[in-house]
Amino acid sequence: MCMVIFAPIFAICAFATCGGYSGHLRVRVECLDKSQSNLSITVNFAYPFRLQQVHFQPTLCERNRQESIFLVGDYSSSAQFFVTVAVFAFLYSLMATVVYIYYQNKYREGNRGPLVDFVVTVLFAFMWLVSSCAWAKSLSDVKSATDPTQVLLLISACRYPANRCSASHHPVWSELNTSVVFGFVNFILWTGNIWFVFKETGWYKTGQRYPMRSASGRRANGMSQRLYSQSSFDQSGDSFYQHPYRQASFDQSRESFGQQHYSQGSFNQSIGSFRLPQTSLGQPIIISQGDVTSKGLNPIILVNDI
Repeated sequence: MCMVIFAPIFAICAFATCGGYSGHLRVRVECLDKSQSNLSITVNFAYPFRLQQVHFQPTLCERNRQESIFLVGDYSSSAQFFVTVAVFAFLYSLMATVVYIYYQNKYREGNRGPLVDFVVTVLFAFMWLVSSCAWAKSLSDVKSATDPTQVLLLISACRYPANRCSASHHPVWSELNTSVVFGFVNFILWTGNIWFVFKETGWYKTGQRYPMRSASGRRANGMSQRLYSQSSFDQSGDSFYQHPYRQASFDQSRESFGQQHYSQGSFNQSIGSFRLPQTSLGQPIIISQGDVTSKGLNPIILVNDI
């Protein structure tokens, strides 16, 4: 989304502020002979900043004589390189926007589209960095070469103390300073877009399918294995100390089982030794009612001990 919206806009701002610049400076020369003075000497310069081709004709303060003076420096290579990168970045961002919107299926087909887009995005990010740094350095040199103080040193009449030379107008650099800012903004924008384009490539998908363990992950895994081994060793040691306790418990259970068996035998013996006396009524004796009443006899019960 950043590529679609912001990349064309910032690219336009970059090459428009640099390629459309034109500036001027103005100096004045007051000769001892006032009639020979020139109070408004204007020097115009513009993109692509071939200053060695910029010339002006100040007075020599000698009977209307003039000389042609050229500025120093050629900074066209850096400026044109910066503008060229901005123009091609603008064209590519427009083409990428059309592909993203209308040809999304073909873009993802075969993984060729994302790979080409990734390589081109990395290339433009690098080119924006190089061109912005080069143009920032060249802009600093342009400012020095077009400084009115430095221009006055080139005028022959200003070398004489009798003549008075001064700067009446300095160039305005805000537009060119903005172009440098837009250059680095484009670099940040295209660098950030590398990640989003990389996610569309097969390299990212392969890494997600088969993730590689980092060195820290391997160290953490090895540490966890060592901790697991240590814990297993501790558990084995604990189980070794618990074996006597288990043996003692088993012995106690066997002893208690023996005591229970002994108690059962004693109870059986006690049951066998304790028996109720057996009674025998013997032969029944028939006694009539009269005998009982007459004789006052009581019933007789015979008990035989066996």
